[in-house]
Amino acid sequence: MTTQAQETHVQDLETAWMQEAIQLATTSVANGGGPFGALVAKDGEVVATGNNQVTATLDPVAHAEVTALRAACRELNTFSLEGCTLVTSCEPCPMCLSSSLWARVDRIVYAADRHDAAVAGFDDRKFYDLFEKKPASMWPMAVHHLDLPNRTAPFDAWLAKADRIAY
Repeated sequence: MTTQAQETHVQDLETAWMQEAIQLATTSVANGGGPFGALVAKDGEVVATGNNQVTATLDPVAHAEVTALRAACRELNTFSLEGCTLVTSCEPCPMCLSSSLWARVDRIVYAADRHDAAVAGFDDRKFYDLFEKKPASMWPMAVHHLDLPNRTAPFDAWLAKADRIAY
């Protein structure tokens, strides 16, 4: 397959996956969930899907991307999603973007952006602004560093553990 043909094939796959992510999001709304859907694909195949379950499970971090990443890790029996693509109906919020970085996905593809989400009442822009522009002293919650003498004890134990699994 030529490079142009490979790029066209990838674009076709991503378009089909995006349609699936958008359908997951729309179905989520119909079932009482939030308007977000996501999937994880690897080697041209969908590995796992997820939709927003924040209100359904009373879990503020059960965003579509996180549920899809969790399901993909279980399906692939690994915590590393190297070689995977996360396809999501909306631009990932900072938490989901961070989760994707921790999961080590190779690529993220999204449809609606943070401005589209804001129109629907999901204003992630304030979180982006918070991280990009505001010092911690201006955050809506207090963040305090408590410097205890044993603060590194868990890390010391980790470093001393010969059979640790690096991630």
